[in-house]
Parts: sequence; structure tokens; C-alpha cells
Amino acid sequence: MTSEGMEYRVKESSAARDANAVVVGVDGSDAAQAAVVWAARMCADRNLSLRIIHALNFSAYTYGAPYLDVAGIFDWMEDEGKEILARAAAAAREVSPDLDISTEISSLGGARWLVSLSEDSRALVLGASGSGAAGGIGSTAVNAASHGVCPVVVVHQRNGEVPSDGPVVVGIDGSPTSERATAVAFDEAAQRGVPLVAIHAWSDTPHGTLAGGRSAIRDPRAFEDAEQVVLSERLAGWSERYPDVKVKRELYIDGPRTHLLAWSQKAQLVVVGSRGRGGFRGLLLGSTSNDLVQKAHCPVMVVRPERS
Repeated sequence: MTSEGMEYRVKESSAARDANAVVVGVDGSDAAQAAVVWAARMCADRNLSLRIIHALNFSAYTYGAPYLDVAGIFDWMEDEGKEILARAAAAAREVSPDLDISTEISSLGGARWLVSLSEDSRALVLGASGSGAAGGIGSTAVNAASHGVCPVVVVHQRNGEVPSDGPVVVGIDGSPTSERATAVAFDEAAQRGVPLVAIHAWSDTPHGTLAGGRSAIRDPRAFEDAEQVVLSERLAGWSERYPDVKVKRELYIDGPRTHLLAWSQKAQLVVVGSRGRGGFRGLLLGSTSNDLVQKAHCPVMVVRPERS
């Protein structure tokens, strides 16, 4: 036990599950600390517990193993991991002193462990980039977003700060994954008391691919009316379920990635499905969600389909 009564455990796997816990991975980087603060705010606002984890990374020592003091290296990495967890827990306590926090170290690889924990957690939260020095949690963001069962949040900073104002933005394309993303986005907007911006693009092609844009359409007004009907149908049930959430609808002819990235500059959260209508079978993270995970200006929540 530490002086603050917090227990650090080193284990190969995690059997304990908590659907009311938010899991945040840390590696000592500034990006990971920002993720801790974001996750702590979510937990404090929703009466959830916060589980801070750190994965030991031995990959740098693989080739020299016969000549190294493996036990000594393990002890050093474990001590460093405890320091990383202590700093992360302190940052979370600054957000809410009464937060229910647990910390854990594992020698299981970061991505594998995160995916395992995602099976019953409320959300996984990661920094957009990591130091790669002790755990490399940040570098596993795409992998976790691809395979995670629960929503995975990749926290991006804007001008050194994580945005806490602005709307929730959701990308809608009519796919089953998009439908779940819409449900999650409505709930996030309701929890945060902010408007929801629903982004819909007629085509998944890159922005500007369709020569002439709207002018290339014979009847732009009829086209827009038809797409508005489609978008309204996809939002109708959720708007009835969340009557207090104001919805702004944005229609584009193409370039969903471009428009979602642009909206991320003024949003506090962007929600997307892991793979949309144009995704190839077997591709776990689509091009749009992949771009947002790597380039967005605000936190991005990637949602996978419900398990059948």
C-alpha cells in the first residue's frame, strides 16, 4: 500500500469487471495526463469509478535479454509505473477529491489488456499520443479503437487544453455502427447539457471529388430535401427520446472526414462509428474514424456495433 492507501498490483490479466468504471491508460506523457483529467470529469459528473492502468513494456529489452538483469529491469519499470500511476491519481483527485479511484499495473501488453478490459467497462480513455517510454499506451489508441468493445475515447488537446465547451458532433451515414454512435451521441449531449450537431454526407468520397459540388446536381433543392428526409428519419426516434437535446443538422455532398475534422475545432466531443457504410469487410477501423482518431482537435469517441 502507498502512503495514500492506494494499492498497486502487477498481474497478467484482469478478471475483475465493472460496467460502472471508466478505464484510462497512462504512460507518463502529457497526453495521458490530459486523458486522466477528461476521464475524471466524466466520472465525477456521472458518479462512476475511475480505473487508472499502466502496462509495462519490455519490448525494448527483448534482444538483449541474455545479457541483462531482467529482474532488476522489471523492478525499475514497476517503480516507474507506480510513480506514473501516482501522478495520474493526483491529477484525478484535483478534479474531484471524492472520486472512487483504483490503479493497476500489468505486464500484459497495453493494447491486449485494454481490449480485454473494454468488454465490460463503461468507456476506455486514452491520450492522443504517448511517450512510448513506459507502456506506450498512447501508441495503442488506434488498436484499442479498432478492437474495443465499449466506446473508446481518444483525447486530443486544443492549444494545450482539452475543450470542455461546444456541441457534441456525430457522423451519421445510416450504417448499423452509425446508428449506435447516434444513440451514444444523444446521451452524451444530454449528459453534458449541450446541443448535438448531426453531420451527414451524401457520398463518402473525399471532399471536392464530385466536380462542381452541388452545382453538378440537376435539382439541388430536391436533392437537399430528400437528404433532409433521410437524416430526419435517422434522428426521429432519438429526438423523441431526448427532447431536451437541441439538434443542428448539417448536410454535405461529400467529404465526411473533412467536415468532421473541421467541426472538431469547435466541438467538445466528436462521436463516430468504428466503420461506416463504405467500410470493407474485416476492416475494423474505417478511414473516417481513423483520420479523426489521429487528427481531430477535440476528444473523439469511437463506437463499435452492439454484439449480436
